[in-house]
Amino acid sequence: MTSELLSLAPLLLFWFFSISSSVFDALIKESRRFTFGYSLVGLAMVVIAALCVPIFGHSGTAFNDMIRVGGTTVYFDVLFALGGILTIVTARPYLQKMNYELDEFYTLVMYAIGGMLLMAHSNHMVVVFIGIEIMSICFYVLAGYIRTSSLSVEAALKYFLLGAFASGFLVYGMALIYGATGSMEYGPVAAVVSQGSEFPTLLLVGIGLIVVGLSFKVAAFPFHSWVPDVYQGAPSVVTGFMSTAGKAAAFAAFLPLMMILMPGPDMERVQTLLAVIAAASMLYGNISALRQNNVKRMLAYSSIAHAGYIMIGIVTGTDFGESAMMFYLAAYLFMQLGAFVIIGILENREGGFVSLDDYAGLAKHQPTLAALMAVFLFSLTGIPPLAGFFAKYYLFYAAVEAGFTWLTIVGVASSIISVYFYLGLVVQMYFREPAEGFVAPQVKTGMAGITLLVTTVAVFLLGLYPAMVQSVTDALAMLR
Repeated sequence: MTSELLSLAPLLLFWFFSISSSVFDALIKESRRFTFGYSLVGLAMVVIAALCVPIFGHSGTAFNDMIRVGGTTVYFDVLFALGGILTIVTARPYLQKMNYELDEFYTLVMYAIGGMLLMAHSNHMVVVFIGIEIMSICFYVLAGYIRTSSLSVEAALKYFLLGAFASGFLVYGMALIYGATGSMEYGPVAAVVSQGSEFPTLLLVGIGLIVVGLSFKVAAFPFHSWVPDVYQGAPSVVTGFMSTAGKAAAFAAFLPLMMILMPGPDMERVQTLLAVIAAASMLYGNISALRQNNVKRMLAYSSIAHAGYIMIGIVTGTDFGESAMMFYLAAYLFMQLGAFVIIGILENREGGFVSLDDYAGLAKHQPTLAALMAVFLFSLTGIPPLAGFFAKYYLFYAAVEAGFTWLTIVGVASSIISVYFYLGLVVQMYFREPAEGFVAPQVKTGMAGITLLVTTVAVFLLGLYPAMVQSVTDALAMLR
C-alpha cells in the first residue's frame, strides 16, 4: 500500500491541491483570492512535475489494477503540468486586460488538469470516463467564461450539447465491450480480445462506438463540428489550453484503449477505420483552413488536421508509433500554445485583432511578436529545423514501417496544403500593408512573455535535439 501511495503521489497531491483551492476560495478575503488561486495552481504544477522524477523508470498498477503508474503516465503528468503552468502565466494578464479575472478560473484549470491526470493514469474504462467528464465539464465552463460575450456563451452551449452526445457513444461502447469481454479492466479485456470474443459482433460495435466518442474528444473528422465555433468563441488563453493539453489528455486515453482493443481477429478492420479517420482529418482540416479569414478558426481547422497526424501513431499499433505520438504531442503543445498566446496578447476587449487582415504589417509595429508567430507557424507547417518537422518525420516513418505507406503519402500531401495558409499569415505580417486608418494596438506582454520565451526555446530545442526526447519516449513506450 505504501508503494502504491508513493507511485500515485503526483495524482493524489494534485487532487488535494484542487480540493483545497475550492475550500480556501470560500475562506480567503476577496481581495486576496486572485493571488492565492494563481499561486496555488502554480505550486501544484511544480509539485506534480517534481514528484514524477523518482518514479520515472517505474511501471505498474495500483488500487486493484484500476490505475496505472509510471511508464508513459509520467510523461503525460509532466506535459500536463507544463501546459498548466504556461496557461496560468499567460492567463492573468489576458484576463486582467479583458477585465474578467475571477478566482474560479484558476480552480477550473486545476480540476481540468486533474481530469487529464485520471485519463492518463486509467487502467479501467470507468476511470477513464470519469477523467474525461471532469475535464470536459471544466472546458464547457471555461469556453463560456466571458459571459458578456455572445460568442463565448455560444461556444460553451455548442460544446456542452455535442460533448454530452459524444459521451453517450463512449458509455454505450464501453457497455458493449463489457458485454463482449466480461470486464472493463484493460488487462482482462486485452486477454479476451486477443483470443477472440464469443460475441465478435458485439465487440466490434463496441470498439466502433468508443472510436466515435474519443474521436470527438481529439477533434478528428467527422466528429469535429464543435471545434471551429468553440475555438473562436472561447477566450484565447482557454482555446490554447484545451487545444494542446486537452488534446494530449484525450490521446493519452485513446492510445491505451486502442492498444488493448486492436490486437485480435478484427485488428485489420480497426486499423483501417482509424487510418481512414486520420487521413480524412488531415485532408479536411487543412483544406478547410484555406478558406478561413479568422486566425482562431484557421488554427481550429488546422487542429483537426493535427489530430489526424497524431492518430497515425495509434494506427501503427507499435511501440515506435506510440513514442512518435508522444513526441508530437509535446511539440504541438509548445507551438500551438505559443501561437494562441500571441493571439491573446494582440486581441482586445471588443474581440478585435483576430482576423487575417488585422495582421497586415504586424512586423512593422510589433516586430518581436511577428517574428515569434512566424516561428510557431513554420513549426506547425513542418519546416526544419523546428520541432514540427521531426514530429511529423517520426510519425511518417512509423507509418511506413507498419505498412501504411499510403497514409504517409496523404500526410505529406496535406502538409503541403497547410503551407499555403500558415505561410499566408507570415506573408500578411511581413509583406502586406495595413488598411487605411489602421491603428496599431498598444500591447503589453507582461507575464505572457515568459510563456513565449519557454515555448520558443522548446520549439527550437525539440527541433535541434529531437533524439534526446525521442530516447525518453522510446524508453517509456517500452514500459507500457
